[in-house]
Amino acid sequence: MSDKSSPSAPNKSNEMTGADALVRMLQAHDVTHIFGLCGDTTLPFYDSMARLDHGITHILTRDERHAGYMADGYARVTGKPGICEGPSGGGATYILPGVVEANESSIPILAITTDVATTSRGKYPLTELDQEALFRPVTKWNTSLDQAGRLPAMLRKAFRAMTTGTPGAVHLALPFDTQKAAVDPDEIWAEERHQSFPAEPRMAADPAAIAAAADALENASNAVVICGGGPVISGAEAELLELARLLNLPVATTVSGQGSIAETDPLAVGVVGSNGACPTTKEVIDSADLIVFIGCRAGSVTTERWRSPKQGTPIIHIDSDPQVIGANYTTQVAVTSDARLALAALLAECNKRALSKDFDGEVRAAAAWKGKLEAYAPLAASDETPIRPERVIDALQKALPDDATIVADPGTPCPYFSAHYRWPKSGRQFITNRAHGALGYALAASMGAHVGRPEATTVAVMGDGSFGFCCGEFETIVRHKMPIMSIVFSNSTYGWIKAGQDSGFGKRYYNVDFNRTDHAAVASAFGVKSWTVKDPSELESVIRQAIAHDGPTLIDVISQPLHEAAAPVSEWVA
Repeated sequence: MSDKSSPSAPNKSNEMTGADALVRMLQAHDVTHIFGLCGDTTLPFYDSMARLDHGITHILTRDERHAGYMADGYARVTGKPGICEGPSGGGATYILPGVVEANESSIPILAITTDVATTSRGKYPLTELDQEALFRPVTKWNTSLDQAGRLPAMLRKAFRAMTTGTPGAVHLALPFDTQKAAVDPDEIWAEERHQSFPAEPRMAADPAAIAAAADALENASNAVVICGGGPVISGAEAELLELARLLNLPVATTVSGQGSIAETDPLAVGVVGSNGACPTTKEVIDSADLIVFIGCRAGSVTTERWRSPKQGTPIIHIDSDPQVIGANYTTQVAVTSDARLALAALLAECNKRALSKDFDGEVRAAAAWKGKLEAYAPLAASDETPIRPERVIDALQKALPDDATIVADPGTPCPYFSAHYRWPKSGRQFITNRAHGALGYALAASMGAHVGRPEATTVAVMGDGSFGFCCGEFETIVRHKMPIMSIVFSNSTYGWIKAGQDSGFGKRYYNVDFNRTDHAAVASAFGVKSWTVKDPSELESVIRQAIAHDGPTLIDVISQPLHEAAAPVSEWVA
C-alpha cells in the first residue's frame, strides 16, 4: 500500500500531519522554547521539528524530569507557559514530578508526552501506559489526542486551561498514529491572549466583597498582609505597594511570595512561617487583629501548622481559587479574584472613603528585622569552619547584582535564603519549589530561568544531596554555553532529615549520611569552571571570579550541616 492511500498519511495536498500541526500550533501560540528528550514514540514530532521552519529552539535535556523543571523556571520568569516533552513509558513517568510541582505552584506548563499507537493498545506493546489516568490527579487539564482532527482544538484548550483563572499545568498525550494522521491546515490558529498568564479577562472581585474588606480594615488597629505566590504571578506588586503605603500597612510574605515587595522596603516584614521566620517576625503576625491573606493557601509552613496566625483572628482572604479561601481559617471576608484586580479595587475603595488608617507598618517591620539581624550578623561574619551557611548568604548578597535570579533547592539553601537574603527589588527573583520540595530542582529550573531571562545573572543553589539528583544536566549547561553559577553546600548528609532526627528523635541518626563527593571535580569533567572553598575568607573573591567568568561555573562550599547550624526553621528550634 502506498503512503498516499495509507490512513496514517495525509491524502490531500492541503493537509498536514498531526506532528506538523502540533509544531504549527505551538508556533501560533508564540512558543519559542521547548525542553525535552527524544524517544521512539517521538520520532514523527522530531521529524516535523527538523523539517519545518518554525523559530522554536528545542533544548535536549538528559532526562524528562529536568525538562519539566526547566519549563517551570522558564514560565516563572517570562510570564509565558513553559513547554516540555518526552516519550511514552518511562518518559511519561519521569516528567511527572515537574508537572506536579508546577501545577501545585500555579505555574502553567504544558507537558507533551508521545505514546504508542492507538491501534496497539491492549496488545502489550512496549511502553504502553494509561497516560491520561496517570496525569489526571496532578494537572489542571489533561487528555489523550486519539483523533488527529481534534489536535488544534485541544491545543487551544490546553493553553486556555493553563493561563486562565488560577494558572496550572496541563498534559497532552499524543499517540504515534495521531502524529502521522491528517489535520486540516485551516484549523491552525490561536487566541493571542492565551500566550501569557494570567490571561485576560481576569476574574474581578465582587464590589460587595471589596466593601466588606475595606470595612474590616477600617475597624482594625493592627492589620498585617501575608502574600503568597499570587501577587507575583498576577503582577500585583505596584498595587500592593500603593495600598500598603496608603495605610502604613506591614507586608509579610511566604517563601513563594518573596518578590511581592522589595525586602529592603520599610514596610517589608520578611518571610513568615516555620521556614525562614524568627521570633520577632512571628510576633508581628501573632499580635495582629486582622490578617489579609493575598494569593496564599495558608498552608502548614506559612502558618507554623495553623498556629500563627492564631485561630480566631479575623481574616480577609483574597485568592483566584475559591477552594483555597476558608480551607484553614474561618474567613471574615472572602474575595475571589485575581490579586491585581482585587488590590486595585480595594485601593480605589479606600481612596473613595478617604480611609485614614495608620497601621504603624514601618515600626513593626523594623522591629521584625532588628531581631532577625541581631542573630544573623555575627554568623554572617563568622570565620568558623566548616563554613556557616550565613556566611555564604552574606557573600552572595555583597557580590551579586540587584537583578540576579537565584534558584534554590528546598534542603539546606531554602531556609537561609528565605530568611536572610534581602531582595532589593520586587518581582520574580527568587525561585524555589515549595509545593512538593523535590531535591534536584534548582539546577534545571535555573536553566529554564536563564533561557527566559538571559540578561540576568542566574545562580543555582543546592545541597550535595540535590547535586546527586541533577548533575547530568551540567552537560546540557555546557552544550548550550549557559553562564549559570552553581553553589553546592557540601556537608555529606541529607541535612533536613538529619536535623529532624536531631530535634525530634533523640539524635538517633539513621541512614542520612553519605560519602563526600568532589563536586568541583565532577563539574570540571563536564567542562564547568569550578572551585572548592574551605576558607570563608575566600568566598566573596571566588564568587566574584565566577560572576566574571564567561561560562558555567560551580563553587563547592565545605559547609556546616543543618543539624549543627542556627537554621531559621522553627520546628527544629521548638
